[in-house]
Amino acid sequence: MTRGSASGSGTRDDSVARAATPPPPQGRQQCDDPRHGHGHGSGRDPRHGSGIGIGDLRLSTDGLPDWLDPVVEAARTVRPTQLSRFLPPEDGRGRQSAVLILFGEGPRGPELLLQERAGSLRSHAGQPSFPGGALDPEDGDPLTTGPLRAALREAEEETGLDPAGVQLFGVLPRLYIPVSGFVVTPVLGWWRAPSPVGVVDPAETARVFTVPVADLTDPDHRVTVVHPGGFQGPAFTVESALVWGFTAGVIDRILHFAGWEQPWDRAREVPLDWRA
Repeated sequence: MTRGSASGSGTRDDSVARAATPPPPQGRQQCDDPRHGHGHGSGRDPRHGSGIGIGDLRLSTDGLPDWLDPVVEAARTVRPTQLSRFLPPEDGRGRQSAVLILFGEGPRGPELLLQERAGSLRSHAGQPSFPGGALDPEDGDPLTTGPLRAALREAEEETGLDPAGVQLFGVLPRLYIPVSGFVVTPVLGWWRAPSPVGVVDPAETARVFTVPVADLTDPDHRVTVVHPGGFQGPAFTVESALVWGFTAGVIDRILHFAGWEQPWDRAREVPLDWRA
């Protein structure tokens, strides 16, 4: 059972210039056998190309589909301040947590796995998010293996996915959610061997779903949410859901730095109520 959620009202760094760039490929471009190195793009950073062993876990870009190359490069080069203005407190405060940003291949091409929190929860009820939560002591060091293990464990507990089918290939800089006090490590994964997913505990999760990346880049699905408390940030209207807050902020930055972002109307606003 999830002991804490890393979802919340995050934000993005508006100071980063945005480029008008084409959407990601929509066709299936994965290698014939992603468990091996066939079809692997060339020119990867040598620190990533052959895999990085971290305890009994491993970050590896071997066998990834070519369309993930920009995400791999973004994870290697992006700076924390390019993702958010909210960074972990220097005094070490904050509850360590991790989320799994899981890319897969669906009928419409590249997609992301998301979940919707149960409407009965006291915090962030009904809000879509990445699978994830707080680190447990058995997850290990929060600066090395801990976030990797926690991201996979929480995703299994919340969605029922088989962690053995997930290839972890990168980690984004740690971010901070002031409203909840979480220090969040976004862990990037490739769903090389998809497994059935669904709601494990209805008291915590209302549904589990995937979103085509093509829909996330579609300007018609992009809006700015405005909270009565003053928060404004990017959001996505996809799969009958309004994705906003921390989750939307991270997706927004991934689309930008992967070169997948398309111009969209930031003046199109969706108001939130105080309960959001």
